[in-house]
Amino acid sequence: MRLYIDSANVEQICHLNEYYPIAGVTTNPSILVKENRPFLEVLKEIREVIGEEKELFVQLIGETAEEMIEEANFLMRELTGKVAVKIPVTEEGLKAIKILSAANIPVLATTIYTSFQALMAALAGAKYVAPYVNRIDNLTGNGVKVVSEIAQFFESYKLSTEILAASFKNVQQIHDVCLAGAETVTVSPDLIEKFIAFPATASDVTVFKTEWQKAYGTDLIYS
Repeated sequence: MRLYIDSANVEQICHLNEYYPIAGVTTNPSILVKENRPFLEVLKEIREVIGEEKELFVQLIGETAEEMIEEANFLMRELTGKVAVKIPVTEEGLKAIKILSAANIPVLATTIYTSFQALMAALAGAKYVAPYVNRIDNLTGNGVKVVSEIAQFFESYKLSTEILAASFKNVQQIHDVCLAGAETVTVSPDLIEKFIAFPATASDVTVFKTEWQKAYGTDLIYS
């Protein structure tokens, strides 16, 4: 499983990138708008933080395939390192996915609510598909089941497209989609920090240290 940060907050990204095994950063228009700064400035700062080899995802906002292609080419000129564009799975989006993928521009097909949307995007050449797990749940669906169905489709038809699951409200959902076949997930900073947060761990560490200090003093092992 590869882990992406779903955020455009440079301070949070810097912290998580230092401490966690991060594969890259995903952004969307809503996330970028929250930073209240020029979007290119933010994206370039994120690139500086994560380096050239980790992936940076940027969503296109054009309504037609031609607009999306123009946006994608602009981003590829302006940003360095590994960049992938996010494209919604609409008819125009599928057209853009086909053209951009043929031009070797990595595409993440996004706003996916059904396994068939994901299959169409994969057949069009998308490198990744992003099922919206919690949003599917909120529409009386089953986000984890959709991820499982996508994984079955990709296995059956020998498609190389990867599942980059998105939209989570808790760690359990993330746990479940990993077991269901998602190769990658993109997660908000607050949930990433909960991955290793368990009260017993902290209490055990305190007990170990207290017992050590009673026996050997406050010096560290290598002192």
